[in-house]
Amino acid sequence: MKLTADEIFNSLKNEFHFESATGRITFNLRDYSIVVEQNNVVGNILEEWLAKWFNSNGYENIHNLKQDAPDFWLNPDNLESEWLEIKSFTGSPNFDIANFRSYINEIIEKPYKLHSKYLLIKYKAEKGIVTIEDFWLKNVWEISCPSSGWPVKVQVKRGIIYNLRPSIWYSDDTSYPSFKSLEHFLAAIEQTMYRYHDTNVLAETWLDKMKKSYKKHYGIELDIPRWFDIKTEYGIV
Repeated sequence: MKLTADEIFNSLKNEFHFESATGRITFNLRDYSIVVEQNNVVGNILEEWLAKWFNSNGYENIHNLKQDAPDFWLNPDNLESEWLEIKSFTGSPNFDIANFRSYINEIIEKPYKLHSKYLLIKYKAEKGIVTIEDFWLKNVWEISCPSSGWPVKVQVKRGIIYNLRPSIWYSDDTSYPSFKSLEHFLAAIEQTMYRYHDTNVLAETWLDKMKKSYKKHYGIELDIPRWFDIKTEYGIV
């Protein structure tokens, strides 16, 4: 049975009642069993649980066991659609959306990557008991935002940009809201590329290449605004 990411989300929400579900992580070695209390294993376990839950329900998928995106292809007959990424966190969002330099190159080669869906799982773990606090299904621009230093929020160490970082998409009490559209997200990426020393030359042709690739794949001409024309919508003066 082929399901879209939205249909899977609805199944988790309305049929499985994923929110508030609890689980216990244990490890058995011979006749000695422990409850695992380390949080750093929870994300991988949730992804594996989802893979087996998909299969148990007859939901077609390919689980990607490699480090590259996506975590799941939901349509095995068309690997250029229905990409699903799983991101789990406790507290506030602290995960990497993607490596910045890889992402700006990959979305030209694979424009359909822009329409990956992100299943975002907020949990808490106490004494080995994992509780699903909330979960969402979002597009990449809905979990991205500006920051005080850059048009798109990124992780920077010693002047080097490493990763795209998430917004706090579920809160209205935030200085920088998530982007309103794919076009605004791409405008912020382009301006970040212009400002970043390692990509400012690449930025001169990047947007044209991006638009041509997207139009070739989808038959749609993207209308990307200039960042300076929209930045005040995101609290940037």
